Amino acid sequence: MRFPLRFLFLLLVASTASAQKAGTPQPPQPPAASAAASPAAAKAGKTPSAAARPQPRPEWRDTTGYRFPAVGKTVADMQNAAHAMRLRDYCADTRVKDEFVRERLTRFSAITGREETCRTLLDY
Repeated sequence: MRFPLRFLFLLLVASTASAQKAGTPQPPQPPAASAAASPAAAKAGKTPSAAARPQPRPEWRDTTGYRFPAVGKTVADMQNAAHAMRLRDYCADTRVKDEFVRERLTRFSAITGREETCRTLLDY
């Protein structure tokens, strides 16, 4: 009995997907109480308690000897560099209005977590 190639391919894809779902462990979920308490405490102006602060990493998760950072950090750094290059172009172009540049720098500051100016974009 001959099966069409498409049928075999679809069967392979379906079996692979179901095997991946069955063998993939779910990451642990953070406690709902501490997640719900953090935004409420932040709105009230209170600092989070010691229980709500992230715990130090266990010894088996130590990455101090790693040569390169995590892929997610590298991706974020590359995206920030691309965004900074675009903003540097806005800063250098006198045809772009100052209000527009200031607004974009403010948005970029929210992403990076530091105060950004046309001069600080040279760091990227």
